[in-house]
This record gives sequence, C-alpha cells and structure tokens, in this order.
Amino acid sequence: MATEVVMPKQGNSVEACILLEWKVKVGDSVSAGDVICEAETDKSTIEVESTAEGNVLTLLWSEGDEVPVMQPILVLGAAGEVYDGASAQKENPVSDTSSEPSRKTDAVVKEEPLSVPQSLPQSTSAVSAGVSPRAKSRATKDGISLDGVIPTGPKGRIIERDVRAASSRSVSVSPAARAVAQATGAAVPQRGSGIAGRILLKDLISGPAEQVSKPSAEKNVIPVKGIRKVTAQRMKESIDTTAAFTLNTYADARGLIALRKKFKESSEELGLSRISINDMVMFAVSRTLISYPYMNAHFFGETITEYENVHLGFAVDTPKGLLVPVLPYAELHSLKELSDTSKHLANKAIDGKAQMEELSGSTFTVSNLGALGIDTFSPVINIPEVAILGVGEISLKPIGTGGEDVSFVPHIGLSLTINHMAVDGAPGSRFLKALTQNIADIELMLAL
Repeated sequence: MATEVVMPKQGNSVEACILLEWKVKVGDSVSAGDVICEAETDKSTIEVESTAEGNVLTLLWSEGDEVPVMQPILVLGAAGEVYDGASAQKENPVSDTSSEPSRKTDAVVKEEPLSVPQSLPQSTSAVSAGVSPRAKSRATKDGISLDGVIPTGPKGRIIERDVRAASSRSVSVSPAARAVAQATGAAVPQRGSGIAGRILLKDLISGPAEQVSKPSAEKNVIPVKGIRKVTAQRMKESIDTTAAFTLNTYADARGLIALRKKFKESSEELGLSRISINDMVMFAVSRTLISYPYMNAHFFGETITEYENVHLGFAVDTPKGLLVPVLPYAELHSLKELSDTSKHLANKAIDGKAQMEELSGSTFTVSNLGALGIDTFSPVINIPEVAILGVGEISLKPIGTGGEDVSFVPHIGLSLTINHMAVDGAPGSRFLKALTQNIADIELMLAL
C-alpha cells in the first residue's frame, strides 16, 4: 500500500521549505530514517528523513519548489507497485530528479492575471478530461485557456504547474481594458502598448485576437522566497508596527584599537588574537544593558516585558540573506567566550547549519556595517525588541584640545534605533551615552 512522506514542520514560524536536492530517485529502496532530501527553511538548511520504508514510487515536487510543511513530498510502496496518484495531496509528480525543474516560470511577476473575454476560446470537454481539478481551478482564476497548455503530468495530464507556466507567459491588463473586454467580448491581444506589454483600453480589438510582437528588454526576475521572503515580511512588519527613530553618535575608539592591538600581539596559547572590534562593542553592549533594563525588552502593544538576562542577537550576512544568531546570557560571558561563541554561531548561519533555537529569542540586536565603509545608518528594529544598535566604521573626528588646538581622534559610529512606542528619546539617549562611555573605557569594562 502506498505511503506518503510529508515535509516536516520546522518550528511554529516556518510555513514552507524550499526543496534543494533530492537524495533518492524513483525506484530506490528507502528505510525509515534515511535522508531523502535537503530543504531550506527561512533560517537554515535541513535534512529530511523518511518516516516509512519502501520503494520510491513517485516524487511529488521538483528541486527548487517551495513546499508547504506537512504536505506529501514523495510516495513509497512495494517494489513493482503502480501508483495512480489518487491519494496524493500534491499533483505535480516528477519522474526523475534529472528532469529540468518545472517551476522556473514562477519567477515571472504578473501585475494582474488576464481574464478570459467571452470571445476567447474555452477549454473543450476532451481537454478537460485530462486536466486535474487544481489545474482547472487555477486556469479559471488566471483566465487561461487550456487549449494551448502543454501537459507535463502523468499520461499527458494537464496539472497545476502547466497552467502556471502558461499563465506566466501572459501580460497584465489594465482594469479599464479588463472591464470592457468582459462586458463586450472584445478580443484581447497577447501584448499591448503599455509598459512591459501591458494591455490598455486602446489595445482591445473587435476582431479575433491578434499577436502584437514587440521586442522586450532582457531582464532577470528573481522570485522572493525563503530567507529573502521572510526578511522582507519582517522588515515591513517592523516599519508598519513601530514608531522608529534613530539616534546617531560616536564613541572614542582609541581604547578599542589599543586593546585590539594587544590581543593580536598576545601569545597564541591565550587564543585572544581573533577578538575583533565588534566583539568588544558587543561585550560593552551586554554589560550596559544590565543597567538599562528598559532597553533589554520586548514590546507587545499592551505590555512591555523587561528581561534580566541579555540574549544578544547579532546580524550576519549569509549567502542566503540576513540572519540573526542569538548569544544567550551574553552578560555572563567573558570577552573571549563571547568572541568564540559568536563566531561559532555566525559560521553555522553562513553554512546554513544553524538550528532554529540558535536564531530566535534575542532581547536586543547589534548590526555592524562598519567593514563596508558605513559611518552611521538607521537599522530596522528586530521586533518585538524595543531597540537595535547599528555599528559603523572607525574614522577620525576633530576634537578640540583647548584654545584653538584641534586633534583628530579615531571614533566609531553608533546608531541606535528605538521604538518610541516603548522608549522615549531621553531614556534612549541616556543608554546610548552610557554605552558610548563604556566603549571608550573598554579596558575598565573587562574588570566587571
């Protein structure tokens, strides 16, 4: 009897995973616990294990597909068993991982789906007999005639991905043109005179639909999914739900530079040579937050939760996008422990191996763009936190030394973005002033 293996749920916040690579193919024998594929969540890469044993009868998704959690991804059964697809919840099986991914056309962004005017041909009963219910529904929704759809499903059946492929080749239609076409039955050309071939009211024709061939500029349309999609959603949610404003200042960086030099010149046995300027800033942040608990907090609209311990998040640029590993109980770590642990977490995030618990639960976040030449900026709050610190580059600032004498002293840029719904400007400024002093006196901070 055929058994479906589903995409496992990866935490409460993960709704879908991107299938990166199949580790099995149709006909392979699989045991429970065997790795059947690799998938990418919004935070890391996971290995998906089989929950049953048997021979692979069909693969229900292609590499690169975004698969909802708890949906079937492959079907197992007895050797020689024929799978008719009747029990599958997903209707786009692929016979082999060597076939070309079927969803490249998902990258095409449509402004509005094209409705089928009354004068355009509808699908015939003969075609409909070889069309899945989901494909019919998608065709109706997107206004796609099934007559020209190229089937790729089992036994020449039209499935949903085929309709999506045909839909992606359509162009957008202006609301006015759509309304007139539906009301009068006017034919709609494949391309119009608007931007990117958009069909305008003047493009409607009374006769049979004609093709308007116009050269189009080459472009690279990238689908927003995975980490990029989650980051976009969280950034928009942060902007929409917070009253954010940013305070910019500079801290004397001579102490940081001098201490960094000592670490680099220290004995290899001490293991201090890898401690960075950013490690020292994070160390100062963790100690300063203890005295300002209103900054080490979460805002929930009706309540504010202040935390006794500092669970310090730090932004990491990874090949897949922005991730924020979390260093729990940062205020209890020595500088060396903080440096070693944060580098370990950052490397796991970059390699796509970070676990969900290592990427959640922060009470305050630090984002450093100094290495890219950025002086100050406005970092976006990692909600529900009430603030985030942006760290810039070290640059020379003119400082008066008495009379008309001026000296140039290295300073590091600091940008504190605060949610004004939870923290006012004056308390936020007091925290930033204390942090600035603690960074300048970093050697004294090490004694605490």
